Amino acid sequence: MKNNERRSGAKTAGKQRGAKASSKGEPRRNIPYGAAKQSGKPSEQSANKASSRIDNTEPVVATEGMRILSVRTGERPKQNIPLILESSGAGDFHLIDSGDGLKLEQYGPYRIIRPEAQALWPRSLPAHVWDKVDAVFTGDTEEDGMGRWRFPREALGETWPLSLLSIDFLGRFTAFRHVGVFPEQIAHWRWMKQTIEEAGRPLKVLNLFGYTGVASLVAAAAGAEVTHVDASKKAIGWARENQALSRLDKAPIRWICEDAMKFILREERRGNRYDIILTDPPKFGRGPNGEVWHLFDHLPLMLDICRELLTPKAKGLVLTAYSIRASFYSIHELMRETMRGKGGLVESGELVIRETGLDGRQPDGRALSTSLFSRWVPK
Repeated sequence: MKNNERRSGAKTAGKQRGAKASSKGEPRRNIPYGAAKQSGKPSEQSANKASSRIDNTEPVVATEGMRILSVRTGERPKQNIPLILESSGAGDFHLIDSGDGLKLEQYGPYRIIRPEAQALWPRSLPAHVWDKVDAVFTGDTEEDGMGRWRFPREALGETWPLSLLSIDFLGRFTAFRHVGVFPEQIAHWRWMKQTIEEAGRPLKVLNLFGYTGVASLVAAAAGAEVTHVDASKKAIGWARENQALSRLDKAPIRWICEDAMKFILREERRGNRYDIILTDPPKFGRGPNGEVWHLFDHLPLMLDICRELLTPKAKGLVLTAYSIRASFYSIHELMRETMRGKGGLVESGELVIRETGLDGRQPDGRALSTSLFSRWVPK
């Protein structure tokens, strides 16, 4: 989830500077989802549960809504690091320029300016280029911070049509500075599209924290059966609009408005399995019924459950993380531990977008890092 309207498998609750993992001086404990943090010594019951994890390679399911992290055995998968997945624009999007804490982007007919804390360098294009924009986001510079849009030239409607990888969808000026798509993800979407098309059999794809559904529509258009999960009713509604725009009304897509962790816990109990799982969790969020998500507390458990949801001939598990104070090594080593004994390859690094100038064709532009990722593949 990227915010209330963003990567909202659990809705964000305003600006967060990072999930607080533990009290100062205390080691982080694995917290079963659905269980509250407690101070002091763990109870005898929780201590017994913890001891039952030793040398246990099968997941232990506790009471309803609670699941205890497994301890995996076996060799860790091979690794490919660091891997930088780069995009220089696609379809109706490209990054024109960046610098001084801002980025200048083209989304279809509109040229927009948004905050970008990682653009530490000076701008490369002259001021008159930056002045000729259609929309400027002003307000909080945090990834999930709220603000408002200013339209220097003329008032614009809330939405406008866009297209990526032959998928038509709506861009939208949201209060969280996002516009309905994260184009750096196209590196994953191209991999997924090719994998589905070359599989030689129908694949099942699970998209957690699916936002406006572009990835789900890419998968469905390639021939997959898709389950899309997001806790935001607004995001699900937006995704359904995009489905209609892409003329994929009859595509096999399940739109699930639910807390992502609760959904995968239930899928595990039911024995449902998927060939590809995409998960793009927020650093902090709340589900539709008040469920609380802390990435640093709950991500290990989420990946552990996702492993159990993979089919025996699964094609991949993809994790993307935005706006967290961590190195890609953190999620890389977590993914390798999660996939112990599964074989395959874990490749991790960063998603970056390269500047391509006004016409979208300039070579050797600067690369802007957008997020961390880790991806397990069977070979």
